[in-house]
Parts: sequence; C-alpha cells; structure tokens
Amino acid sequence: MIINTELQQKGNQFPNQIIDFNKEVDTLYFKTENLVILQLTVLRDSVIRFRYATGGAFENDFSYAIDEGANRGYNHLEVMSNDLNYIVTTSKLVVHIEKLSLQAKIYDLEGNIINEDELGFHYEESFEYGGNIVKMSKKAQHAESYYGLGDKPMHMNLRGKRVQNWATDQYAFGKDQDPIYKSVPFYIGLNKKKAYGVFFDNTFRTFFDFCHERMDVTSFWAQGGEMNYYFIYGPSMPEVVKSYTNLTGVPEMPPLWALGYQQCKWSYYPESNVKEIAAKFRELQIPCDGIYLDIDYMDGFRCFTWNKEYFPDPKRMVKELADDGFKTIVIIDPGIKIDKDYSVYNEGVENDYFCKRADGPYMKGKVWPGECNFPDYTNPKVRTWWAGLFKELISEIGVKGVWNDMNEPAVMEVPGKTFPPDVRHDYDGNPCSHRKAHNIYGTQMARATYEGVKKFAYPKRPFVITRSAYSGAQRYTSSWTGDNIASWEHLWVANIQVQRMCISGMSFTGTDIGGFAEQPTGELYARWIQLGVFHPFCRTHSSGHHGDQEPWAFDPGVTDIARKFINLRYRLLPYLYTMFYEYTQNGTPLLKPLVYFDQDDPQTHYRTDEFVFGHQILVCPVLEPNAKGRRMYIPRGTWYNYWSKLPVEGGKEQWVDADVDSMPLFVKAGAIIPKYPIQQYVGEKKLEQIELEVYYALGKNQSNVYEDAQDGYDYTKERYSFRTFKMSGRESDWIIQQHKRGTYVTPYDTYRIHLIGLPFKIKDIELDNTQVSLESVQYDDETCSLIVPKNFTELHISGIADNL
Repeated sequence: MIINTELQQKGNQFPNQIIDFNKEVDTLYFKTENLVILQLTVLRDSVIRFRYATGGAFENDFSYAIDEGANRGYNHLEVMSNDLNYIVTTSKLVVHIEKLSLQAKIYDLEGNIINEDELGFHYEESFEYGGNIVKMSKKAQHAESYYGLGDKPMHMNLRGKRVQNWATDQYAFGKDQDPIYKSVPFYIGLNKKKAYGVFFDNTFRTFFDFCHERMDVTSFWAQGGEMNYYFIYGPSMPEVVKSYTNLTGVPEMPPLWALGYQQCKWSYYPESNVKEIAAKFRELQIPCDGIYLDIDYMDGFRCFTWNKEYFPDPKRMVKELADDGFKTIVIIDPGIKIDKDYSVYNEGVENDYFCKRADGPYMKGKVWPGECNFPDYTNPKVRTWWAGLFKELISEIGVKGVWNDMNEPAVMEVPGKTFPPDVRHDYDGNPCSHRKAHNIYGTQMARATYEGVKKFAYPKRPFVITRSAYSGAQRYTSSWTGDNIASWEHLWVANIQVQRMCISGMSFTGTDIGGFAEQPTGELYARWIQLGVFHPFCRTHSSGHHGDQEPWAFDPGVTDIARKFINLRYRLLPYLYTMFYEYTQNGTPLLKPLVYFDQDDPQTHYRTDEFVFGHQILVCPVLEPNAKGRRMYIPRGTWYNYWSKLPVEGGKEQWVDADVDSMPLFVKAGAIIPKYPIQQYVGEKKLEQIELEVYYALGKNQSNVYEDAQDGYDYTKERYSFRTFKMSGRESDWIIQQHKRGTYVTPYDTYRIHLIGLPFKIKDIELDNTQVSLESVQYDDETCSLIVPKNFTELHISGIADNL
C-alpha cells in the first residue's frame, strides 16, 4: 500500500499488516501490528457492519439509531485466506480484507466490484478534544451516482457535493445551504445498475464528500467517535432502502386523521381566533383534521402551561373543536424557563434533570421564555419524567398531538445557535459531551414526547412531529423540513427534500405549505398545495408576520384550487393509508424518486421534479410562475393521464398541459386506486361504499388495499383488512380476482368499480363464476362503472375488442 506522504505529515495514521484473526459466530476480528482492530459483523447476507478500533480496544457498543427489532441472520458465511487477502463470503457478497493494509473490497457473487476502499480507514488524534478524528475513503466508480442524506436542500444526485451533518436551526435556509435541521448519515450509491448503501452510525459532526475534493474518491469522516458503518447491498435501490429502514426501524401506523390536511400559523390566539379559523373551514367545505397552537398558547412560553387570558378553558375549547372534527396539536419546546414559581422547572432542578456545563453549572441559554435550562433527554430517567408531563395535556385536556420544535437544540444570541461543546450528557449511561449528543438531542426529545403521548392517548395512537432528527427518529415521530421561505425556489426545494427524506427512512414528512417566512402569491400557494397534498405529512404553516396563509386568504380562485386538491387527498386516503401500512411492514418509502422507481433507466438518475406517490401515481409539480403546463419525464411503461384518462407511453420527456388549477398526474396502467367519498374530516361519514378506479393493462398486475379501525391498536391483533386484487388483462376480456386477509369487517358492503381504458365493448359479466346481467350490477355505460359486493372473489368482464 502506497500512502501519500503529505497525508501522513498531516498526522494521519493508517492500519498496517494484519497479525491476528479470529471468528466468533457472525463476527470476525482482524488485528494489525499497530493495534488497529476491524470488527466485521455479518448481520444479514447483504448487510455487513465495519467497525474499527485504534489502540487495541473498542468503546462500549451503543447506538440510538439501530432498532432492537432489526432482522438478523444469514444463509451462508465462510472465511478463507490466501497470500494477499482474507476472503469473507455470504450468499450475496464476497469481501476481501487486504492483509497488508486492512483495506476492503466488496464484490457481488459474479465478481463485479460493488465498492472498494481507496485509502480505507485512517485517523488522526484529536489533541484538542481527545479521541480520534476518524476517516474512510472509497474509490468512486465511473458515472456512479449518490442519493440520500435526509433533508439536504440540494439536487437529488449528490455527486460533486460535500455536505455535513450538524443539526442546525437555519431560519429561512437557502437552496444548497448546509447543514440544516436533520442528521441522517446514510447514502445510496448507484453504479452499473447496482445499488448499495452506507450508513455511518456516528452522532458527532460528520462529513461526506462525493467526488468534490477528488473526482474519483468518495469519503466520509467524523470529528470523534468510531469509524462504524453498515454496508448494505441491493442490488436494487428498494432493497437498500428497505434494509436500511429495517436496521433503523419503522413507525407504527399513525391514526388516519394524521394523514388528513392540517392548518398551522405562528400563532392562532386567542380562543376566538382558533374557533373562527375552524368555523371557516367548515363553512367553505375545505376538509381539515388538525389545528395547531404555536407558542402563544402558553403562559409566558412556559411549556405545559396555558395562557388563561387567551384560553380561559382549554378543555372545553379542545372538546368543542373535537366535536367539529378538529384534533388539537400543541407545540412543546425543550427550553424550560428558569422560574422558581414554575413546577416543571422546580422538578427538573430537584431531580437534577437539566444539562450541565463541564464545570458543573446548568447549561443556560435564551429561547422564547427568556433564560432557560434544558432537560438531558439522553438520560432514561429524564425521558420518563418528560413523558409523564404530558398527562394533563393529553388525558385531561384532550390534545391529540404534540409538535416538538427548536430541538436541534436551538439557542438564541450565541454564535453557534446551540449548546457549547462542553455541555455534558448521560447518553444512556455512556457519559459524553455535546459534541457527541448534539445530533441526537432532538430525536431523544421526540422519543420522550412519543412515550408520553402514547401512554396518555392510549387506547388511541399517538401523533408527534419533530424538526430535528437523526437516523431512527422515524420510530417515534413524523417531521417537517423547518422554516422555509415563500418562494418558487423553495417550492423546488420542498419537492426534493421530501423525496430525499423518504429514501432516507423518514417517509412521514412534509413541508410548510406556502412557505414559513415571507408571503406567497396566490399562484405560488396554489402550486404548493398541489404538491403538498401528495406529501405524507400535509400542513400549511406560516409565520403570519406578512399576512394570512389559510386556503381562503388569497382570491376565490385559489380557494377553489385548494379545495379541489385537499378533496383529492381525502379521496385518496385509503391509497395513502395502504402505502403507510407497507412502510410500517417493509420500510417501503411512501414517495419514490424516479431513480428509485426505475434505476435501470439512466434517464432517471438526474431527475428531480417527478416522483411516484405510492406505487402507481406519478406526480409532477409545476415549479414556475405563469405556467400553462410543463415538460416532464414519464417513466417507462404505459400511464394514464389522471384528468383525461387517456393513456400515454413513457420513457421520454413530454409536454403536459397544466393550467394553474391543475397539475400533471398519471396513473400506472394495471393499477387499482381505492377512493373514499369526500369528508370534511376523517370519520365524519359512515362509509357506505368505496370506489375502485381500475386502469386497464395487458398482462398481469396487482394492487393492495389496507384498512382498519383508523385508530387504536386492534390492527396489531389481526383486526385489519388487507385485500389483494390480481388483474389479468387480454384483448377482449379482463379478470379481477380478490383475496382478503385479516379479521376486520369494513363498514361498507359494495364497491363501485370504474373501468378505465377498456379496449373492448362489454358484452358479458361473470361474478364468482356466475353470469350476471348488466342491470343487476347497475352497469353505467357512460361512466363505465358497475357495483359489486365487496367480498367477490372473481370478476370476469368480456366483450368484443374495439379493433375487430
């Protein structure tokens, strides 16, 4: 191994030759002469953990990101050795560990190189803080692309970029600004139609360089901690993302109402204002399920208190809102006001729950209430205490969700906008400084919040939203992308960020529709709501300092557009809920960038605008003013224009008309899209029938529909309904078969089926092998629809092909 002398002069140290090897079940240890140890663990045939120690000893092995329920176990593991390498083989991968240098090369079973170390692991001692600055460099393959890393507000494909992870309160951040609120040290590499992932599980400030400094090298490093990364092989991008999401955990099902439209502003107060907003939604027939109270609901911004002047009887107000279908969500920040007359502060002091500086005094910082102390959420005792504080809000007042903000943590009037590095944390019994705990502070706050909301909302499901997050936060909370700006550029950014979050394991994400800072034009708001209804989390939020941003705050035309698209979201709730079920079961992201959807098509590798919502709906927002449509790329295959129902062939860029009241939407041929009737809020109407929009395709296709009681935990005891529809289309007939599992009985008895794109005129219909008359299924020739009992097993439609 030839090492650049310049690098060595900079204090970089490298492993030298391996002098010892041993194997303990799934874990291999390679020890070098200069006391570097590589611990290589085979978690699964396609998931391998690389962990390096210097000085011959590992730190305590602890991670907040890895889910206890992650899949373990492999089909094959053998280790061989030749003069140059140790060769580790699983049923998916072959790993060479070079004996002279500890460098790794990873191949597939056919011998194609998937990933290889350039210098590999190296490190330098941190004389300022102690410990090591740990580094890893990999060779970048020709034309390799890189994706992932959470909420970075930049192009989907990260090749040529250098980014860092350090949760930062970045009000009105700009395009390409870095870092911002979240730290997700996971990326996906794609090369020669094969994808792999790297998850660098290190909570210190981490850096990633994708061929920015050197054109043929990708590297990542951290300012402390261990070089500890998981290599995840696909070869498909969906397999990489699912394996990563399995490793870091999936959420439980949210209550269905949390997938409805939500309205927020800084701030709705007093009570009369909140009531007025709620009444206006119902008056204008714009569906809405959630209404938010920002910091002004509190008494002097003290968490867990109410301003009695603005909200004299919060319990009554929350109940009256609930009677009208609104769930109340309140903000809770980490800063606890220093105030001897405030019980939460006193409990924190008495039990020593607040973060301390290195020399002993409490960490003190200014936030909204003035001077505050901050709970150490990395201490399990503090998390239990914090969870208990939600009792009154949730079980007595009836609040349905909690919104955690400012938890990067954000501190005002200090240079770094956060805690100084010497602040101390418990880190679940692994005491450390803020340098290590910073990036997971927000996640641990959200976790403690989730545990409280879950406990007191029981038997209903909790709803939590956070601004700051680290890998694994998706187990506890949804998120949004922070304080964006009302600009067309930010609409582009919003689209990218949510796609990126979805392939980074955190699908339950959205943006502040319309922009938080500044004021959107009516046209910008209309275009943003069109995009926002296809984001998993759907909420308008604004700072309110430049004017109002409710759907009716612009002209009546904009109100109509908002209503039209929010109605569409409510109609698509069973489709979205089914997507969510697949996310909780297999880690499937709710939105799929085109490269994820079809990685074998090189046209998708640099696409940013279009995405697939679920498996079958293609969405392409209009991102510039005064547009009557746009050019967009439609992926390979046949798609139907959602508005005209006309088929188009994909695989090329094409112009699509979309005036301000429309947006390009396409449905994949062979899809079944379930639809609920429009409701003003989830649960407003008893479902008497649901619609199935069935899009014809030649050949075989499958769609699923998941339903349960929409809240509560019965679904974990098999009380759900999971219907699989298998379709087989030929030139003059079409068969739809239905298979159901689960014991939940849906409230409706029939489906209205809309047949779209039929290439023949219907002559005969067979239902469960019995011929039925067109009248008996209420067949309507104009809309091409019919009504069938929900538990049919086979529907066979035949006729005379149009071309005969």
